[in-house]
Amino acid sequence: MTVAGEDDLAALKRIGRIVATTLEAMGGAIEPGMTTLELDVIGRRLLEAAGARPAPELAYGFPGATCISVNEEIAHGIPGPRRINPGDLVNIDVSAEKNGYFADTGASFPVPPVTRAVERLCKDGRRAMWTGLRQVGTGKPIAAIGQAVGAFARRNGYTLVRNLASHGVGHSLHEEPTEIATWPDASERRIATEGLVFTVEPFLSLGAEFAEDGDDPWTLYSRPNALTVQYEHTVVATRNGPLIITMAG
Repeated sequence: MTVAGEDDLAALKRIGRIVATTLEAMGGAIEPGMTTLELDVIGRRLLEAAGARPAPELAYGFPGATCISVNEEIAHGIPGPRRINPGDLVNIDVSAEKNGYFADTGASFPVPPVTRAVERLCKDGRRAMWTGLRQVGTGKPIAAIGQAVGAFARRNGYTLVRNLASHGVGHSLHEEPTEIATWPDASERRIATEGLVFTVEPFLSLGAEFAEDGDDPWTLYSRPNALTVQYEHTVVATRNGPLIITMAG
């Protein structure tokens, strides 16, 4: 999507704030012993109370309102009977639609007590996302996002999952520009145009380089098996840099 005016921007900000506040509330509600389905129910109620519809369910028939992935699961985890335990790493991905506009956000939450390595991974996962976001702006090469995130990962001793990419969003959950790498991609030649809407969502890992299918049609697992975090914002490219619409404040 490309923002065509103030009405577009206002509508994107509304749905962006809804998914951001839902993500924040779900992260704050995590307690050892609860199931991922119980956590998803909290998200569904918040989205519906705000007049929004869960996007994975709406767009793809996903069996849940939000994607909740634990430990070895790194994306598209189905909410269900799995219980969250102390020491787990829980990723929550919240995307939703309201009045024809979509926004997408996500974050990983460590459940205490966790090791210093996991604390550092979470902190650096956010830093990796912001490293990419700072490369967004009108007229800037899209490749700069992956180059900056890749340099950050190398400098700090991490790997990046290279088959889960950022994507365009706005009028649908996934749209042009598709497959925006958050790792160095020499083939990327696109330039961000004014008002272009897309996500920035690197998957930073302690060793994984790919996501692989599991036993169900949705859940993706780290390969090699390693703890992985994802942090995600929806952003609009502007002449003044990145305008982040998925902020709770």
